[in-house]
Amino acid sequence: QVQLVEAGGGLVQPGGSPKLSCAASTTIFSIYRMGWYRQTPGKPREMVATITSGGNTNYADSMKGRFTISRDGAKNTVYLQMNSLKPEDTAVYYCHGLRIGSTTYEYWGQGTHVTVSS
Repeated sequence: QVQLVEAGGGLVQPGGSPKLSCAASTTIFSIYRMGWYRQTPGKPREMVATITSGGNTNYADSMKGRFTISRDGAKNTVYLQMNSLKPEDTAVYYCHGLRIGSTTYEYWGQGTHVTVSS
């Protein structure tokens, strides 16, 4: 079982640039793909950004150019740098890990709230 622990959420002013972190309990290179998803009440969880063990990144169209996913293998941590935040970015942000092999496993963090408001 892999534990994912997010940090870095909170109240942010519009235009702010917080950085979320997701610490994994195992080497992140053993996880095929890690990423960030977000969810607001009444809406399905949506992908924000992902990064594969090979370093390939993918972003939701609405986040391209504003958000950047990165990782630090030495710290087993994945980051989400968010820039130019808007009130509609308010959500619970979840870290996700996908491990594939003979069996596929998905892991989720507990989520961290990001509220964009003045």
